[in-house]
Amino acid sequence: MGNLDPIVIVSSYPPRLCGIATFAEEAREFIKKANPDREVLVISHTDGQGEGVFPIIDISKGDWWKTVAREIYHLRPYAVHLEHEYGLYEHHDSRGVGDGNEGFLDLLTAINEFPTIVEPHTIHGRMTNFEADFVYQMCVHARVVLFKCHYQKWRLEWNFVGRGWPTPRNVMVVPHGARPDRRWGIKDIKALRKELGLDSVPHLGEHLVGMVGWIQSNKRWDILTSIWEHIQGEILKRSGQNWDLLAAGAMRDPNHLADYHYYREQLKVLEKKRLAHYFEFVPRGDKYYKVMAICDFIVLPSTDETQSGTLARIIALNKPYITTAPMEGLTAQTLESEGGLLFTTKERLRDQVILMACNENLRMQLGENLKKYLDEVVSWEVVAQQYNAAYELARQSIKSGRAVNLPLEF
Repeated sequence: MGNLDPIVIVSSYPPRLCGIATFAEEAREFIKKANPDREVLVISHTDGQGEGVFPIIDISKGDWWKTVAREIYHLRPYAVHLEHEYGLYEHHDSRGVGDGNEGFLDLLTAINEFPTIVEPHTIHGRMTNFEADFVYQMCVHARVVLFKCHYQKWRLEWNFVGRGWPTPRNVMVVPHGARPDRRWGIKDIKALRKELGLDSVPHLGEHLVGMVGWIQSNKRWDILTSIWEHIQGEILKRSGQNWDLLAAGAMRDPNHLADYHYYREQLKVLEKKRLAHYFEFVPRGDKYYKVMAICDFIVLPSTDETQSGTLARIIALNKPYITTAPMEGLTAQTLESEGGLLFTTKERLRDQVILMACNENLRMQLGENLKKYLDEVVSWEVVAQQYNAAYELARQSIKSGRAVNLPLEF
């Protein structure tokens, strides 16, 4: 390995069932590939596990950040890459009152002699006063801040100018990475169905519309299930093909239990009519990709999402999709990739699903667009090199004593 200083990621980490944890695991894999001579270590919450993982973030303690800072000083990293989501770093006192992520800002201040790169996973286009102040402070205390989408960067200027604040100039746009090595072909679908045990479902047709991922209140499966019977009949009438709905995933947050039961009841009705199938599995690892791979296209009906790990997997598979608009990162990536269709009403969703199912050439074209977008823009291999550029910018900032100064988006 040599004596090169390590790259240290600060994040939640598996086995925690958390989108940021899964993201960090994949990011670490490709950061390591892009930096083969360096260790890539992780400082995680206390439930993180694995080689090179230090599970020391205990948010139940108000001064959790001090333990993390001490470990970072001990490791003397080449760069500190912090994944941020508000819920990951919120300490609540004995009254249940949160600290507004103050500890995260304290951590950035404490480790400011090291190159710090913060990758926030929630940057809304219209910020609340709290979000605006936090993001401003985060940009002040970090050397480089990585936004996922270009619209987030140009909307940041609008958010800050309207408050009379200067716009931070240390913001880079680095998209949500997607795996370049999970592209199964049509010839693989039969074997994948068998591996998943779905070849034994008698009524499951050759063509599948998929809804795949964590079952949450904001992932509105009921929008599609409530109109699927009509859609299926219309597709059959127009194309002569039998299509089925495959709803696959699991619930991870007990707060969403009521909606989970509601979605399941709708699916049970469709299953009795042999129009749909529910497949329960934990959406992680290769199985997540394999379930999506057997679908002709994916519907991602979300009513609250900045950007999506589910969409990253859809893109990794070059799988045509339909999603909600306007929905921040989902809409931005759909426009930029030209790989999906958008809907704004239930009627529009119905029409788009019928169009996608009845037009194989459209599905092929969207898939080709996603292949190009993956190869050129969001492949983890491309993103990891952008991370390396951010690390170098942060390091040069420390050496020169000057803040990073990047051009505005517009």
